[in-house]
Amino acid sequence: MIMQVRLNTDNHIEGGGRKDSYWSEIALEKLKRFEDHISALEIHVSDHNSGSRQGAVDKECHIEARLNGFANHATTCKADSVEKAISGALDKMKNALEHTFDKIKTH
Repeated sequence: MIMQVRLNTDNHIEGGGRKDSYWSEIALEKLKRFEDHISALEIHVSDHNSGSRQGAVDKECHIEARLNGFANHATTCKADSVEKAISGALDKMKNALEHTFDKIKTH
């Protein structure tokens, strides 16, 4: 089963087209191990200072994984770039899912 990935950006971050495809591919690759458990992945990216302060940790990525038969998982990461925020939130999601499903295996 291929999970559905949706990337949403606020009006301060350029999204759509190739960027959405790129981040969807990255998400699918990082979370491939869990693809049978995830029905949808929602990625929300925002810029809290709308570009007014360069270098500030103002980019935020919030990811929600909708899981089949389990409670949904959500992670958030703030960083100084969109790329770091998305990558950090995906890493956190991978760790959370590993923890959840490894715990199930041991019980």
